[in-house]
Amino acid sequence: MHQQVKELQKQGCEVIVISPTPWLPFPINHFSKKWKLYSEVPDKMICDGIEVYYPRFLQFPKNLFSVSSGRRLYSGIRKLVEEIYGDFKFDVIQSHVALSDGFAGMMLKRQYNRPLVVTVHGDDLQVTIYRGAGCYKALARVFQNADKIVTVSAKLKRLIEDNFGFPQKLIVNNNGIKPDEITSGNTELASRYAGSQVILSVSYLNTEKGLELNIKTIARITSKYPALKYLVIGNGPQAFALRKLSHDLNLENQIEFLGELTHDKVMQYMTIADIFSLPSWNEGFGIVYIEAMAHGKPVIACEGEGIADVIEHGETGLLIKPKDVESLTQAMDFLLSNPDKAREIGERAKKLVLENYTWEKNARKYIELYKELITNYG
Repeated sequence: MHQQVKELQKQGCEVIVISPTPWLPFPINHFSKKWKLYSEVPDKMICDGIEVYYPRFLQFPKNLFSVSSGRRLYSGIRKLVEEIYGDFKFDVIQSHVALSDGFAGMMLKRQYNRPLVVTVHGDDLQVTIYRGAGCYKALARVFQNADKIVTVSAKLKRLIEDNFGFPQKLIVNNNGIKPDEITSGNTELASRYAGSQVILSVSYLNTEKGLELNIKTIARITSKYPALKYLVIGNGPQAFALRKLSHDLNLENQIEFLGELTHDKVMQYMTIADIFSLPSWNEGFGIVYIEAMAHGKPVIACEGEGIADVIEHGETGLLIKPKDVESLTQAMDFLLSNPDKAREIGERAKKLVLENYTWEKNARKYIELYKELITNYG
């Protein structure tokens, strides 16, 4: 969202960002690294010329009491918003994430009589909707009171329509990339993996990302492609299990777990990949796919997910059945055994993304929406 806000600002919007930060009292906030880091976040900073505030709100670990999180978040930001409004008479409230930020935005809308845009990114719908009747009702209230609901993919739009309705409020505005972040290469990495056929994944390492399927597929095809290298960038709760699976399948020479890397470093690794494979079956959109596509790489993803807005099967990538090793094996084998066709798919993907899926295009669509809402509010 930082990239989006920078582009909105570049195109003439005045933006102040409020990023509510979870808070727990001492010494509970030192029980884990994550909560300790939350306590060290400053109250305010200027980031690339953007004014960002970090008010605290009471939050509980493991999403406990999430049904009331919107009210607690509103309580944490209410006084700050009153202070800001004294000098900054904002025209539009935009809440990223339906619950709890969207709920707080709904309460601010009532207080200031300003239009509310709620942007849904993925887990704030795909996960929250199943956390019980209370969360479902809270989401329904947010969507009922929002002036517009923006989803980052058609998949999420369908999910809201099917469960809540409001088709007249819903629009899709896919996420984007910054073209100037697409790197031209890294000589050291290119030399290190010279002669290898490189498959890359960049992901948070949890079950739903499907990396276990990648490893099982590598085990199936490694004898056919002895120069195969599978690089995994990221960390998460499944890291140990994935390493163990790699060991159990005798793939330690084929698979490298690189851990968390900076965004710049990730972009460099994308330049040396032959294929980007992330068979995730619970993906709201997935910016990492279009980053790989912008580097001219053929990507493998699951059909029915958010990225299906971008990928046309066989033309700008390959879409496989979710949780299906056989389908994934066929896709990976096709790309590895047909390098010319793989390059053609990658080049078409690159052209598509650079022409249509940038933050500049994304921001332009938001600005048109803001203008419409402001006019309607008179």
